[in-house]
Amino acid sequence: MSTGIRELKDNLSAYIRRVEAGERVSVTAHGRVVAELVPAGSGAGRTRGGRWDELMATGVLHAPEEAGDPFEDWPDIRLPRGTAAALIDSDRGEA
Repeated sequence: MSTGIRELKDNLSAYIRRVEAGERVSVTAHGRVVAELVPAGSGAGRTRGGRWDELMATGVLHAPEEAGDPFEDWPDIRLPRGTAAALIDSDRGEA
Protein backbone atom coordinates (compact mmCIF):
# COMPACT_ATOMS: atom_id res chain seq x y z
CA MET A 1 0.00 0.00 0.00
CA SER A 2 1.12 3.57 -0.59
CA THR A 3 0.21 6.96 0.84
CA GLY A 4 1.24 10.57 0.53
CA ILE A 5 2.96 12.46 3.32
CA ARG A 6 -0.06 14.62 4.15
CA GLU A 7 -2.39 11.61 4.33
CA LEU A 8 0.15 9.82 6.53
CA LYS A 9 0.40 12.79 8.91
CA ASP A 10 -3.37 13.16 9.12
CA ASN A 11 -3.92 9.44 9.87
CA LEU A 12 -0.62 8.35 11.41
CA SER A 13 -2.17 6.17 14.13
CA ALA A 14 -4.18 4.19 11.60
CA TYR A 15 -1.12 3.61 9.41
CA ILE A 16 0.96 2.55 12.42
CA ARG A 17 -1.73 -0.01 13.35
CA ARG A 18 -1.61 -1.39 9.80
CA VAL A 19 2.18 -1.67 9.93
CA GLU A 20 1.92 -3.40 13.33
CA ALA A 21 -0.45 -5.87 11.69
CA GLY A 22 2.26 -6.75 9.18
CA GLU A 23 1.48 -4.42 6.29
CA ARG A 24 4.19 -2.49 4.46
CA VAL A 25 3.41 1.17 3.65
CA SER A 26 5.25 3.17 0.98
CA VAL A 27 5.32 6.92 1.64
CA THR A 28 5.27 9.16 -1.43
CA ALA A 29 6.13 12.78 -2.10
CA HIS A 30 4.92 14.18 -5.41
CA GLY A 31 4.24 10.64 -6.66
CA ARG A 32 7.74 9.36 -5.84
CA VAL A 33 8.37 6.79 -3.08
CA VAL A 34 10.62 8.42 -0.47
CA ALA A 35 10.27 6.03 2.49
CA GLU A 36 8.78 2.73 3.56
CA LEU A 37 7.22 1.82 6.88
CA VAL A 38 7.75 -1.84 7.68
CA PRO A 39 6.97 -3.94 10.73
CA ALA A 40 9.71 -3.92 13.36
CA GLY A 41 11.99 -6.93 13.09
CA SER A 42 10.96 -7.66 9.49
CA GLY A 43 14.58 -7.49 8.39
CA ALA A 44 14.09 -4.64 5.92
CA GLY A 45 16.71 -2.02 6.60
CA ARG A 46 17.65 -3.50 9.97
CA THR A 47 21.34 -3.62 9.32
CA ARG A 48 23.71 -1.64 7.18
CA GLY A 49 25.13 -4.95 5.98
CA GLY A 50 21.80 -5.89 4.42
CA ARG A 51 22.23 -3.65 1.38
CA TRP A 52 25.94 -4.44 1.23
CA ASP A 53 25.17 -8.17 1.20
CA GLU A 54 22.54 -7.67 -1.49
CA LEU A 55 24.99 -5.80 -3.75
CA MET A 56 27.63 -8.47 -3.14
CA ALA A 57 25.17 -11.23 -4.05
CA THR A 58 24.22 -9.55 -7.33
CA GLY A 59 27.86 -8.97 -8.28
CA VAL A 60 27.65 -5.18 -8.20
CA LEU A 61 30.26 -5.12 -5.42
CA HIS A 62 33.15 -7.50 -4.85
CA ALA A 63 34.83 -8.37 -1.56
CA PRO A 64 38.14 -6.63 -0.89
CA GLU A 65 41.20 -8.70 -1.73
CA GLU A 66 43.03 -7.71 1.45
CA ALA A 67 41.81 -7.18 4.98
CA GLY A 68 42.58 -4.11 7.05
CA ASP A 69 42.71 -0.36 6.54
CA PRO A 70 44.05 0.52 3.08
CA PHE A 71 45.27 3.90 4.33
CA GLU A 72 47.11 2.75 7.47
CA ASP A 73 50.58 3.17 5.87
CA TRP A 74 49.85 6.62 4.45
CA PRO A 75 51.66 9.50 6.13
CA ASP A 76 49.68 11.81 8.39
CA ILE A 77 49.83 15.16 6.59
CA ARG A 78 48.76 18.27 8.48
CA LEU A 79 48.65 21.61 6.71
CA PRO A 80 48.44 24.98 8.44
CA ARG A 81 44.94 26.48 8.64
CA GLY A 82 44.00 28.38 5.48
CA THR A 83 46.47 26.54 3.24
CA ALA A 84 43.78 24.96 1.06
CA ALA A 85 42.07 28.32 0.50
CA ALA A 86 45.41 29.89 -0.43
CA LEU A 87 46.13 27.11 -2.93
CA ILE A 88 42.70 27.46 -4.52
CA ASP A 89 43.06 31.25 -4.75
CA SER A 90 46.51 30.83 -6.31
CA ASP A 91 45.19 28.31 -8.82
CA ARG A 92 42.42 30.73 -9.83
CA GLY A 93 44.90 33.60 -10.18
CA GLU A 94 43.30 35.49 -7.31
CA ALA A 95 46.32 35.58 -5.02
